[in-house]
Parts: sequence; structure tokens; C-alpha cells
Amino acid sequence: MTMDVSAAQVHDNPGKFRFELRVGGETGVAMYQRRGNVVVFTHTLVPETLEGQGVASKLIGTALDTVRAASQQVVPLCPFVAAYIRRHPEYRALVVPDYLYLVDGEN
Repeated sequence: MTMDVSAAQVHDNPGKFRFELRVGGETGVAMYQRRGNVVVFTHTLVPETLEGQGVASKLIGTALDTVRAASQQVVPLCPFVAAYIRRHPEYRALVVPDYLYLVDGEN
């Protein structure tokens, strides 16, 4: 079943260390850890019923916009976050330089 993701809002839940996007009673999350001025994204989870509807992309795009607005940096340990930044190079400048290999795919 397709749900209306466009009307859903992403919220930072600092008490649970995650960004959340609720759609149709389900919640997608982007989990993180804070290290000073750095947000370390560790995992993105989207319920199976919401997969393929742009939930994770909206979640990560909004989370990265929030990080940028706070003049913070990112470590994309989560493979989805790294891939999102790879597809949206306007966020590359947020990545802590020592972790650009996660976005660039270098070993």
C-alpha cells in the first residue's frame, strides 16, 4: 500500500538519538550519535510497508539539512547515508574530511 510521504514531517528526537518520519502509523528512523559538533549517522531503518516510497530519502535529506543549518558536520557510517550523499553532492561538504572515503567508495 502506498502512503502519502510528502505530507509527513521529519522530527529530531534527541532523547532517542534519532531523526523520525512517521507515515501511516509506521516510523522510519535515522539513528545517530553526537560527538561535539559532529553527527555520526549509524543506521537508517524503514518499515517494510514503507519501503520504496522515498521515506528514507526524505528522512536523510531533512536530517542533513538540519545538520547543515546547525553548522555541524557528518560522519556517514550508515551505508544509506553515504550513498545518499554520493547521489546528492551538495551535502558532501558536511562530511568530516577523514571520512570522505565512505562517500567516495575509496578503500
